[in-house]
Amino acid sequence: MPFGQSPAAFFVARLSISLRTTAPSIALMTVALPASTPATFEIKSANLPLVALLLKSTDLAALSRELALRFGDIPDFFDNDPLLIELAHLPADADTLDFASLMALLRPYRVAPLAVRGGTPAQMAAATAAGLVAAPDARMATAGTAAERERNKAPAAEAPPAPAPGALVIDKPLRSGQQVYARGRDLVLLAMVNAGAEVIADGHIHVYAPLRGKAMAGARGDTDARIFALSLEPELLSIAGIYRTSEKPLPEGVWGKPTQVRLVPGPDGDKLVMDLIKV
Repeated sequence: MPFGQSPAAFFVARLSISLRTTAPSIALMTVALPASTPATFEIKSANLPLVALLLKSTDLAALSRELALRFGDIPDFFDNDPLLIELAHLPADADTLDFASLMALLRPYRVAPLAVRGGTPAQMAAATAAGLVAAPDARMATAGTAAERERNKAPAAEAPPAPAPGALVIDKPLRSGQQVYARGRDLVLLAMVNAGAEVIADGHIHVYAPLRGKAMAGARGDTDARIFALSLEPELLSIAGIYRTSEKPLPEGVWGKPTQVRLVPGPDGDKLVMDLIKV
């Protein structure tokens, strides 16, 4: 092999040639032939972050109603995000799913259905026939400590990412019907969030006043996100899609008190835990 030449640029052919007819010895000559490298493209591996939709029912009419209630008044919540459809949570006796109709239902919310996993053989066949890619190795994000995720993280070869944008700060009270969304950052509120108002952040939510409306932190799946309020009186709390409404009473002792809300993994699934803040 010639020195200084990369193995990626050639392959080696080993030939047996007789150099003398009178001697029994055989010499081997190595010939380096340049490989043919395409001039117009390269193929490389890549990672793609996905939003996951965990389906619990094949009733598309019910799904349409609930999507409209959750995202109908937040038209820019998604930004043409690639979407994985998770079927493992469907009942064992679930009806056949119309994937073409499901994909048509999802696209107005600015998501791009791309892959599917967790279904029965029949469901997976129907999904791939509709143009989805089977992704059995995809993994859902679960709650866990930042230290645990740091230990499991492979060292990155790329340059460090740019610093995250600063928190969005709101210094006026939010009335019923008003909504604030901090995309890609934390949200800080210096005045009251009244009942009927909604505050949403991809990161943490800090409310230095009474929180009486709905608060949704970690809106894009950040399980480390938290909600902090000087007076916790919410209609709804949510972190990374795990939510709790006012229909289920808050733990004794935190109503109207300075409280932090965090997501904790457990044997029965992730749950919201509320701790008093000492001030």
